[in-house]
Amino acid sequence: MKHLFILFLSVLSCLAQAQPVKSATSDELIEKLAVPYANTRSLTTRNLEPQPRSLDLVIQFEFDSAKLKTESKPLLDNLSTALKSDRLKSIQFKVEGHTDAKGTETYNQALSLKRAHAVVEYMTQQGIEVERLRAEGKGFAELLLPEKPLAMENRRVRISTTQ
Repeated sequence: MKHLFILFLSVLSCLAQAQPVKSATSDELIEKLAVPYANTRSLTTRNLEPQPRSLDLVIQFEFDSAKLKTESKPLLDNLSTALKSDRLKSIQFKVEGHTDAKGTETYNQALSLKRAHAVVEYMTQQGIEVERLRAEGKGFAELLLPEKPLAMENRRVRISTTQ
């Protein structure tokens, strides 16, 4: 029963998280991305299939560009530190670029992919193995706030576990 309650709280936490993360420590990022029950062998959790975890991050770029702004680097540095941790070092991640709905679908798709690649490149410079990261552009196909297609919150980078 205790494990079901923890699982319930975890699901609620994910649902309540509608706002992308602007800043977080490496420990906070580890907690948000670590797959629950990955190393648990209790009778109550042995049949639970770990679900992929994802986290929307506010990563800022120069206007109409894939050049990272300086103010986004501390969050990416903390993310790199988190990915090197014992709890995350064996996990692969997808790095998704997202845009708002301003501009054409084709243009935003290309821009979001370039931005995802920029994040992957930055993280590999911080010592993350490129084989652990897969860049993907989403354009405005998956708006965080579909009721506000031009909102800043739609412009984000999502990091998701793939294992």
